[in-house]
Amino acid sequence: MIQAASLLGAALILAAYAAHQSGRMGPESLAYHIVNAVGGAILFGVAVDSSQFGFIVLEGAWTVISLYAIARSLKRRARGA
Repeated sequence: MIQAASLLGAALILAAYAAHQSGRMGPESLAYHIVNAVGGAILFGVAVDSSQFGFIVLEGAWTVISLYAIARSLKRRARGA
């Protein structure tokens, strides 16, 4: 189960990265940040479960940064509406 979650989290982050690199998702895309946040949160949970402290820091930071970008994007959308 942990391996499946790990693969899902990695797939989400890699899908967002590939979409960004191919021009299908921009760095200001809300979807880009959501996919990154979900993938990072899944990998954070996997890292916590296996006590991988380096990955806890990495994926925790990845998720927090993505959540900040989501909040910033939503705030920008609210101002523009």
